Amino acid sequence: MAFAGGMPGERGQYNGKVTLLVVLSCVVAASGGLIFGYDLGVSGGVTSMDPFLKKFFPNVYRRMKEGIKISNYCKFDSQLLTLFTSSLYLSGLVSSLFASTVTRVFGRKASMLVAGVAVLIGSALGGAASNLYMLVFGRLFLGIGLGFGNQSIPLYISEMALPKHRGAMNIIFDTGVGIGVLIANIINFCTEKIDGGWGWRISLSMAAVPASILTIGAIILPDTPNSLIQKDNNLEKAKRVLQRIRGTNDVQQELDDLLKASSISKTTKDPFKKILQRKYRPQLVMAAAIPFFAQMTGINVITFYAPILFRTIGLRESSSLLSAVVIRCFNVGCTFISMFVVDKQGRRVLFMLGGIQMLATQVTIGGFMTALLGDHGGLSKASAYVVLVLICIYISGFGLSWGPLGWLVPSEIYPLEIRSAGQSITVAVSFFFCFLIGQTFLAMLCHMKAGIFFFFGGWVALMTLFIYFFLPETKNVPIEKVEQLWKEHWFWKRFVGDEVDDSIYKLDK
Repeated sequence: MAFAGGMPGERGQYNGKVTLLVVLSCVVAASGGLIFGYDLGVSGGVTSMDPFLKKFFPNVYRRMKEGIKISNYCKFDSQLLTLFTSSLYLSGLVSSLFASTVTRVFGRKASMLVAGVAVLIGSALGGAASNLYMLVFGRLFLGIGLGFGNQSIPLYISEMALPKHRGAMNIIFDTGVGIGVLIANIINFCTEKIDGGWGWRISLSMAAVPASILTIGAIILPDTPNSLIQKDNNLEKAKRVLQRIRGTNDVQQELDDLLKASSISKTTKDPFKKILQRKYRPQLVMAAAIPFFAQMTGINVITFYAPILFRTIGLRESSSLLSAVVIRCFNVGCTFISMFVVDKQGRRVLFMLGGIQMLATQVTIGGFMTALLGDHGGLSKASAYVVLVLICIYISGFGLSWGPLGWLVPSEIYPLEIRSAGQSITVAVSFFFCFLIGQTFLAMLCHMKAGIFFFFGGWVALMTLFIYFFLPETKNVPIEKVEQLWKEHWFWKRFVGDEVDDSIYKLDK
């Protein structure tokens, strides 16, 4: 038998090909990634714009402009400012728990529709905001949209795609996240130059564009066969949809596996209680550990606050926004590379390479800033651009690994009976630590200074070891058979038993 990591063979694959409907469905669904990325990127940009700070956060503006003697690392430390950024993630955390029931009972499309409509409302409130309360209220609606979208969209893509293409298809979602952040940074760079100081309104309201795509797509696209069987038990409709998305009439093997998974899931009345059972221990651990580690890479330090971080080290307002655009270009490029190699090289290899790359650059950045950036003054222009290059290397490592894989792997490891609950836990943990880091980062930067990079570097070392020892390889394994991998794993087999479905492995000769 294959080694304990559970290396899959080519057996157990389903009939089918990449059809236009699958590509269209995945691309439209991934507009949810655009929304997530845009909301991540736009907040850091507008909070570095003087007119926005002057209107909503005057104390921060005065500290910047009135020559008050304060540490470089503490200029932007404001609980109100971080509340604007992190309120979205607190809202997303709460809504993701409700999204589990909606996704399971009403289908993946229903949750996607709620996500699109909520973001439309939130972007309208943000763009029209006249006071801080209206601004934060708009962010709460955006959080509801992200909670429902991030819960349902990765599942939708994983269930629509063939096993051998599932990695690449799912990374479309994270590519959308990267492109969304990039677009947000470009729009921030342009709107910052608008006379009259109202450019931030355009930045905040433009989230309505990908939200409109997602809303329309949720109305016209089919739900997944898995969802149709689970919520309606409509076998004929599920079979028709399966034939359309696979481009063949010979789908009986896959349909049989879906029916088997559905029959098991229908015996589960409370999936959150079910996932606590011993046999689901590996899925439960991964549901919490992967999103936790993804946030502890420190990526949101860069994504939320890149423009602020670059202003901290001495770049001007426009230069800091342009620098944020540059680093996102690197991230998007590396995410595309990950899309093309993830189903060939596997998930574990990319986790390892990305982790080593991120660790090396974080330690280097921390050492560089410790040596050269004090509490007052700034880095030389040349030194500031060296930091920019190092951050580009760091973020390219994230784009190869934890960025796309942090969403892909959780979406493909849960059996149907706990799938909605598992994904909700993943999203809730992700949003909780987004909120925690978003709410505390500026205070951490103020107190830890350049040591913040060593802090996150230590976590990157730990998570890389965790992946090496505890995550089996899932490439090319049908989604309804991934649970067999845990039974072969050296550690997890003690929890889930040792009966293995040989149909997904090659026998060692």
